Amino acid sequence: MAKTNQAITICSSLLLLLLSATTSHPLCSDSKTPVNNNETLQFCDSYTGRSCCTSKDDLQLQNRFNSMNISDSNCSSLLKSILCAKCDQSSGQLFNGDDTSQIPILCNSTSQDLCSKLWDSCQNISIVSSPFSPTLLGGATSPSPSSNSSTLTDLWKSQTEFCTAFGGPSQTNNNITKCFNGKPVNKGTGGGDEDDVKKPPKGICLEKIGTGSYLNMVAHPDGSNRAFFSNQPGKIWLGTIPDQDSGKPMEIDESTPFVDITDQVSFDTQFGMMGMAFHPKFADNGRFFASFNCDKVKSPGCSGRCACNSDVNCDPSKLPKDDGAQPCRFQTVVAEYTANGTSSSPSTAKIGKASEVRRIFTMGLPYSSSHGGQILFGPDGYLYLMTGDGGGVSDTHNFAQNKKSLLGKILRLDIDVMPSVSDITKLGLWGNYSIPKNNPFQGNENEQPEIWALGLRNPWRCSFDSERPDYFLCADVGKDTYEEVDIITMGGNYGWRTYEGPYVFSPLSPFGENVSTDSNLTFPILGYNHSEVNKHEGSASIIGGYFYRSNTDPCSYGT
Repeated sequence: MAKTNQAITICSSLLLLLLSATTSHPLCSDSKTPVNNNETLQFCDSYTGRSCCTSKDDLQLQNRFNSMNISDSNCSSLLKSILCAKCDQSSGQLFNGDDTSQIPILCNSTSQDLCSKLWDSCQNISIVSSPFSPTLLGGATSPSPSSNSSTLTDLWKSQTEFCTAFGGPSQTNNNITKCFNGKPVNKGTGGGDEDDVKKPPKGICLEKIGTGSYLNMVAHPDGSNRAFFSNQPGKIWLGTIPDQDSGKPMEIDESTPFVDITDQVSFDTQFGMMGMAFHPKFADNGRFFASFNCDKVKSPGCSGRCACNSDVNCDPSKLPKDDGAQPCRFQTVVAEYTANGTSSSPSTAKIGKASEVRRIFTMGLPYSSSHGGQILFGPDGYLYLMTGDGGGVSDTHNFAQNKKSLLGKILRLDIDVMPSVSDITKLGLWGNYSIPKNNPFQGNENEQPEIWALGLRNPWRCSFDSERPDYFLCADVGKDTYEEVDIITMGGNYGWRTYEGPYVFSPLSPFGENVSTDSNLTFPILGYNHSEVNKHEGSASIIGGYFYRSNTDPCSYGT
C-alpha cells in the first residue's frame, strides 16, 4: 500500500495571546464569570464593581466570620480579608479552581508575605470552628483539637507545616497560579507580579510535515506520538507524528482509514463530519464519538426533534426553504462507535467499527449554516458539544439568547450514565445522555439542562488549557464585522445577538427579545475585525483558540 505524506496545512495568521494576558482574566472559584453588583457589598466592601459575590454571599461570609469569635484585631482583620477572597475576580486562581475550599492560596515566598503574617498574628488566638483545621485538607498529619475553639498552634506543629499546607509562592513557574497577599488581586496587589508582563514573540516557526485537507486532529488518548485526523466527508485516519526537527514526514495511510462513515454523513460546503472525540478511557473501553450532519430525506435513521419548535416560539412551517431544503431536513448528530474487537486491546487498534453503537444526540437544523459541531471531552470527563445559532438572517429567532433552545450554546453531557426512557421524556432530552449535576440551568423548566454557556454565533474550535483546566478557550465566528476568542465559563453569556464581539449588534429581522446591553455579559479576551487581517484577499474567519504548552519553543509557552 502506498503511503501518502499527510498533515495539517496551516494557512492562516496566528494571533498570539500571551499567558500573562489570560492569567489575570476574571474567573470565579465556581468557574463562573464575575458579575456586576447593583449594590455595594457591606462586609467584603473592598470588592466593588464586578465581583464573584452577591449580597447573599456577602452576608454568608459575614456570618461565618462573626461565628469565629476572634478577639484580636490584627488576626481578625487578616481573617476577614482571607474569607472575602471568595469575592475576588480572580478567585478561580486564588482557590486553584476548588470552590469547596474556604482558604485561598496564601502568599508564602518571604517572611513578609501573608502566610507568615497570619501565623504571627493568629498563632495563639482562639478561633471557633477554625477553617485552618487539618481535617478540612485531608491527609494532614497534625492532630485535631478536642475543643471546637482552637488556635493555630493547637492545629499545627509549626509555621513551616502550616504554610506548607496553605501557602504558595508569589509567582509559580510560568505564572500559572496566583496567591493571595491580603488585598484584591484586580487592584494589582494580590500576589504574583502584575507589572511583569511578557511581550509577545514577534512570530512562530512552523515545521511542515506534509500536506492534506483535514478538518479535525485529536491526540491519541494513550499519550503517544499518534493522532487521529478526520475530513469533512466522514473518514478518520490514525497517523504518527515525527519527532521534532527530524525532517521526516507524518506517517498516514490514506488508503486505510481508521473508520469510514461517509455513508452516514451528508457532505457539502456547509455539512459533513464536524467533530470527533475519543473517550478519556479509550485505551480500555474503545469508545469514540463522531459529530456529523445527516439528511433525513436520504437516511431513514436521520430523524430528530426540530430545533425550531413551539417551546422556542418558532414554527417550522413558516420558515422559508434554505437552498431548496425544507427546515430541519438536515440534522446535527453525535453518535458513538467502538474499536473493541478489532485488536487485542483498543490502545493498539488500527481500525474501528463503522457501525453505530449508540445515538447520543440528534437535533434538526432550521437552516443550513452556523451549526458548529465540534465535540471534545473536558478535564471533568464530560462531553462538550458546540452548537451554532442555526443560521438564518442574524439569528432570526434569537435562539442564542433563548435558554429553551440548544442553538448558539456550549452543551455539557454525561455519556457514561445512560438515562432511562422516563428520564428522557421527563427532562426532554435529545438523545441518550444524562445531565451533569452541576450544569448551571438544570432544574428550571424554562431552561434547557444541557446548556453550559450561551450567546454564541458559531463556535468553531475550542480547547481546554492543560495547565489550568478551568480555562476553556473558544473561537466564535462573527457575522458582519468581528471574530472573537472567549474564555468559556459555567453559565456565561457571550452576548450574541445583542453584541457581535464588543460591538452592539442590530439585527435586520429582530424577532425574539434581545438581552439588555447592561446585562452581565462576558466579552472576548481577543478578537479582530475580519476585513482588516488582509484587505487584499478579503475577510479572515477565526479558526480556533488554543493554549501552547510545549517546551519546544519556550518563548511561546502560554501563548
